[in-house]
Amino acid sequence: MQTKFKRHQKVKLLVNPAEKDTEPFTEPPTPIKKGMLGTINILLPNGRYHVRISDEEGNELAYVVMDEEYLEAVDNHL
Repeated sequence: MQTKFKRHQKVKLLVNPAEKDTEPFTEPPTPIKKGMLGTINILLPNGRYHVRISDEEGNELAYVVMDEEYLEAVDNHL
């Protein structure tokens, strides 16, 4: 299977993830929204990506499941 993103690659969410596709780690849950940055954790068997969303300090906020067309690669040099 040809994939656009690789494991540990930085990505930006282009849409708000569905609530059913979000696994929050904070209490209360931090809202995960379009424009947030994350890293690819794994490629799921169904072709979707498991993305780890973290804050600026590196604390995990949530994992989200996203389709490839709703992610954009982020240049690591920015």
